[in-house]
Amino acid sequence: MDKAEAILAGLGGADNVVEIEPCITRLRTVVRDGGKVDDRALKAAGAHGVMKSGTVVQVVVGPEADTLCMDIEDLL
Repeated sequence: MDKAEAILAGLGGADNVVEIEPCITRLRTVVRDGGKVDDRALKAAGAHGVMKSGTVVQVVVGPEADTLCMDIEDLL
């Protein structure tokens, strides 16, 4: 499993992702069910941090956010 696939799995899978966009160092994501987001899986996939507020999830991935976002969008 590559990093994009692992992050998508940590976000609860493709069906759980409503919207994803890159920021400078973060993936800003809206999910259907925040309870399906697995912080430990995201950190195991290489996330430096995870911030959640309801269905809004920010995954800190560093300067590769743009590339990872495009790879995840290809998987959706």
